[in-house]
Amino acid sequence: MIIDLHTHSTASDGGLAPQQLVARAVDRGVDLLAITDHDTVDAYLALEDLPGDLQLVCGAEFSCNWNGVNIHVLGLGLDVSEPLLCDAIAGQKVAREQRSETIAARLSKKGIDIDVEALRSSVADRPLGRPDFARYMVEKGYVGSMNEAFDRFLGAGKIGDVKAMWPSLASVLSWIHAGGGVAAIAHPMHYKMTNAKLRRLLVEFKDLGGEALEVCNGRPADQELRYLRELCRHFEFEASAGSDFHHLSQWCDLGCDAEVVGNCQPVWQRWLRAS
Repeated sequence: MIIDLHTHSTASDGGLAPQQLVARAVDRGVDLLAITDHDTVDAYLALEDLPGDLQLVCGAEFSCNWNGVNIHVLGLGLDVSEPLLCDAIAGQKVAREQRSETIAARLSKKGIDIDVEALRSSVADRPLGRPDFARYMVEKGYVGSMNEAFDRFLGAGKIGDVKAMWPSLASVLSWIHAGGGVAAIAHPMHYKMTNAKLRRLLVEFKDLGGEALEVCNGRPADQELRYLRELCRHFEFEASAGSDFHHLSQWCDLGCDAEVVGNCQPVWQRWLRAS
């Protein structure tokens, strides 16, 4: 079985429109798909009939602040009509707009002039993200590549890494649960925490009602997989897995073999159709 519970479309910072992403998933043999755009479920509102036998799980990837660290939490199995969830997503959109203004102001202090209105018009209806600033900086010749933009200006701890306005971990979990969803910590190894700090995060996440941990994000090394499976079993989380797909040109395409979570309890069993 091929699953993918972490993907992005043009509704946030992905390169494929929602219908194109779905078509790509079918071509890749994906059986169960979640589109988890950043702080939005707009992709689901744009989708029409699903092709083939693909099963879709409604999701989103929410940003929050935990002890000064920007943590991402996947909300899976969401009811997009739930008022509290809709209000929270609207609030996140405003926060992202304010964040883009702050990023532009900070970059200006480094001699990088960003035409925010022009940049906004290039991404249609969605809030700006750091990849949009990176592409702009490449186009205008401030940096030679997107990697350089993140390494020098936009990556973790750099001047364009703005996260102070993100809600708390508790708030994000309350939104997900109000929408009938399941909360999963996304890419736990990306935060570069010590083992002790990561475990503190998982303890608090568990205490707040968090249910799952993303054991596989993209194509992790075997050592990382073993470690995350161990954490998943220790904290009695359900296991999630996804490609974190953004663009066709990136290193990881859509789809994960369901066997990747080993002997952990798969979170996707909640949504499988009866055979």
